[in-house]
Amino acid sequence: MAKMSDDQVAGVLDRAVAGINPVLDTLSRRDPLGLKKHTFHDDPHPDSRVQRALHLLAQGLDAADWPGTQGWTRRSMHDRADWWVNRIGTVNTVAVAYPGVFGGWTRRLTLASVLGFANQAIVLIAIAREYGVTDRAHQVQLLASVLCNREMSATTVDHAADRADTDAHDADQHHGATLIGAIWEIATILRGLSDEFDRRPQPVLPLRMLAYIPVVGAPVTYVGERLALSQATRRGRKWIADHPAAISRRPA
Repeated sequence: MAKMSDDQVAGVLDRAVAGINPVLDTLSRRDPLGLKKHTFHDDPHPDSRVQRALHLLAQGLDAADWPGTQGWTRRSMHDRADWWVNRIGTVNTVAVAYPGVFGGWTRRLTLASVLGFANQAIVLIAIAREYGVTDRAHQVQLLASVLCNREMSATTVDHAADRADTDAHDADQHHGATLIGAIWEIATILRGLSDEFDRRPQPVLPLRMLAYIPVVGAPVTYVGERLALSQATRRGRKWIADHPAAISRRPA
């Protein structure tokens, strides 16, 4: 099989980014019970059982520093980026590791590889947004560099984005998606990058070998993917520091 061109890789990554941003927007802004507003005051609502219960639930949300709460506003930019790695990255990594309970069969299906790639892509875009990298083209360049070891020009990315816009309705399907559902949807988009999966930060070799063993494969895969995610985020932060022109506050 011929190696994918930069233009082809950029096209797939652009579609993935178009799906990731709405999911992150939903996680940041969604507040169906109005809990987040309760975190900005100390009124326990003694006259209303419903409001009192909501206030108690909001305190738990605030303790977790969920985006949109008072606790979130008190976090620094770096702490907010860390939140996505430690909270969302952890949840996603569980989804990545779970197929490992079946041992080597998941490796043959490359399921763990594509889910691991999608997990790293979601977390990288989340931390990039916190640092001000909100332009979609720059986000694609970030993923290409960190996950595919490809340094892409703005022209290549823009050309791919122009073609991807004809399929813009694909991104709308991700609005309101659950976190676990999102990683599966993004993985579905990214499966065309099978030749690129080995380029991303990987679990260390001993853990990759142990992951083939049934039953213990899941916890071993979790540890390996968690370490790989940490490596990916370090590379992502370095890319952002090395590309100050990518930082803006325009919406993605």
